[in-house]
Amino acid sequence: MSDQAPRPDRWDIKKLVILRTLRERGTVTAAAQALLMTPSAVSQQLTNLAKQLGVPLLEAHGRRVRLTDAAHLVLGHAEAVFAQLERADAELAQYVHGDAGVVRIAAFSTAVPALVVPAVRALRTTHPGITVRVREAEAAQAYELLASGDVDLALSLAAHAPTARDPKFTRVPLLADPLDVALPVGHPLAEAPGLRLSDLAGEPWIFGGSGPWSEITIAACEAAGFVPEQAHSAAGWTAILAMVEAGMGVALVPRMAAARRDGVVMCALGADRPVRHVVAAVRKGAEEGATVRRVLDALHA
Repeated sequence: MSDQAPRPDRWDIKKLVILRTLRERGTVTAAAQALLMTPSAVSQQLTNLAKQLGVPLLEAHGRRVRLTDAAHLVLGHAEAVFAQLERADAELAQYVHGDAGVVRIAAFSTAVPALVVPAVRALRTTHPGITVRVREAEAAQAYELLASGDVDLALSLAAHAPTARDPKFTRVPLLADPLDVALPVGHPLAEAPGLRLSDLAGEPWIFGGSGPWSEITIAACEAAGFVPEQAHSAAGWTAILAMVEAGMGVALVPRMAAARRDGVVMCALGADRPVRHVVAAVRKGAEEGATVRRVLDALHA
């Protein structure tokens, strides 16, 4: 065992961030774009970091490079450092500002009116010193913004969130949002007690041609024992509900996305009721900050 004291100057935080970004983005070019650097600058910084640490961090892999085992070992320790720095930022912010401050949220479209806006209204009364800035973004963009530090909190469906094992983020469950069936007024099953999804196996269905909502609809129907016949394709709830109202088909609609329409009946399903889970995520360590915690509590409420 070495009897020399550790050399803190070997561990350059900025260079470790570059190494982590390369791991996440896969190529030097993509990492450079994310960091607003040139590819040559990224390569030079990582070469310097390898010299500082005394281990190779990259190895050739075809026309690309990949991280060595030593690089993954380094990043395993670096993640703990990044999380501790987030905690330090949170404690310093609380020391300086108390419960005041700005929290930036990236949230998917239906979460903005259903979750974020009510939370902002509540915070104006309970914690007027907290300012919330909202950015609408689907999951992939939201987590990129969170990882880069451009937002402090991301809301997404659980199916599209990082896993609980991801060392960069802490996941916080928010709610299970039931999926109801939208039927046109006058539909024979609109008033049926104990309606089940399988009762609608022979109906024409309306859902997106691709993307998360298409996957959710197909998965829910398959779990109920049938494959839905897609009669029409639409991505926006306004368009979907307008077609339901016109008697063109039926649709699964998340309860927090449903908008009242005179010609549409929203029917809760029986025993096989599907749900979608909504989660929040913050950078590991940031959940201990007072302002972020207040916003998470308001979203829960």
